[in-house]
Amino acid sequence: MKPMTSLAAGLALMALAVPDGHAEDQFKLLVLATPGKYHYEYIPIARDNLERLAKLHAFALTYTNKTQVFEGDLKQYAAVMFLNTPGEELNPAQRANFEEYMRGGGNAVVVHRAAIAKPNDWVWFEKMVGRTVGLHPKLQTGVVTVVDKGFPATFGLPERWVWSDEFYTFTNPYNVRINPVLNVDESSYDPTLIWPGQTVKGMGKDHPIAWHHQHEKGRVFVTTLGHNGEMYRDPQYLGHLLGGIYWAATGRGQQR
Repeated sequence: MKPMTSLAAGLALMALAVPDGHAEDQFKLLVLATPGKYHYEYIPIARDNLERLAKLHAFALTYTNKTQVFEGDLKQYAAVMFLNTPGEELNPAQRANFEEYMRGGGNAVVVHRAAIAKPNDWVWFEKMVGRTVGLHPKLQTGVVTVVDKGFPATFGLPERWVWSDEFYTFTNPYNVRINPVLNVDESSYDPTLIWPGQTVKGMGKDHPIAWHHQHEKGRVFVTTLGHNGEMYRDPQYLGHLLGGIYWAATGRGQQR
């Protein structure tokens, strides 16, 4: 029995010594995705495809619909993504913890519906987003144009990209400076097409729909694209999203 015991112990040591073939995670990303009145069907699709991207690109992913995660240690995450989930979902203590995270050098990714904030509900979050969303036209097919070819969220996109989405319109009440990544060509769709009883105007030639900037001591990437679930299966959209995640989490990849 002793030789067998020694052999088993030796094999166990060899198993511990041999790498398991898994790459070490480069960083950790927290994704908050809570169901809402207009956005819920995207959640399982987005989760599956973000988990696939995480495995492919060797980063750890925590995907949750529980805001309680914002009461814990956020410093472990290289970036926090609000996926179609606005800041109003967080309670005062959770908001304070996230603000502290950003002041300590944390980073954020804001996707589509998450950019919409109740006026004066959490001004700090509005400033972090960089723009305030007003009424927006119905989902339409339009032409998205690349503004910054050197930013990772545009790599792999054509200069003029046919895409269907809700092209939000914005104001800038807090005079936040942003760096546009993508614009939308308003001549390619009807920026006034909206529901009965509402009116909306276009923004003209300067109509950003994705951008980046600095807030507190952190990097912030915002894309207002991503309205419905099928978009989270689209390779070009996922590439756009991955480029923003990569930059926010690492600060790398941007051509100067």
